[in-house]
Amino acid sequence: MAREDVLRAIKNAEIAATETLSDAKKEASSIISQSRQNASEILVSGRSNSDSESQGLISDARTIAGSEADTVSSDGHLAQKNIHKSGNKNRDKAVKAVLDAFRN
Repeated sequence: MAREDVLRAIKNAEIAATETLSDAKKEASSIISQSRQNASEILVSGRSNSDSESQGLISDARTIAGSEADTVSSDGHLAQKNIHKSGNKNRDKAVKAVLDAFRN
């Protein structure tokens, strides 16, 4: 091989290496960009799922709390009715006791 051929082969190899390096950088940049996009989509999806699950838990807690409040309210109404009935039963006795106290 002549000197010119060797130099030309070296020059062609350098050009090919530069092109290969440039292509590799472009591909690496594309991979990084795609990875960032995927990570962003995963974050958005995770937040959405988290928000959805949180709303579900809050809704369940409200339902349970409402049910417990209804039970307590029913118990309170029942106790109130019992006190009222007891008061009605003892009213005549109380009136008699007060009148007797004034008479004596």
